[in-house]
Amino acid sequence: MFNQEALKSKDKVDLITITLDLPFAQKRYCAAEGIENMTVVSDYQQRDFGLKYGFLIDELKLLTRGVVVIGRDNIVKYVQYVAEVGNEPDYEAVLEVIEALD
Repeated sequence: MFNQEALKSKDKVDLITITLDLPFAQKRYCAAEGIENMTVVSDYQQRDFGLKYGFLIDELKLLTRGVVVIGRDNIVKYVQYVAEVGNEPDYEAVLEVIEALD
C-alpha cells in the first residue's frame, strides 16, 4: 500500500488525505481499511482545497484523485492529477519524488 511505503520516509513526509466525505464517513472508512498514521481532512463544507488546487470536478461535486507533494519549505514540489476518478495515482512516481526530498 502506498501509505505504508510513504510512511517509511516519515521523517520527510506527513500524509494528509483530503476528501469531500464527512468526517464520520472518513473515520469509518479508515477503520475498515486499517488506515493509521494519516491525517484525514474533509473539504465538504467550502470545497476550498478542491477549488484552490484544481481538484474539484464541479459538475460532479467530487474531487479528482491526485497527489500534491509540498516540501518542508512550503513549496509545492509535485502535483499529479488522475484523468479518471476511478484510477489510482501513479504511486511509484510519488515515492520517487518523496525519496528525492531533502
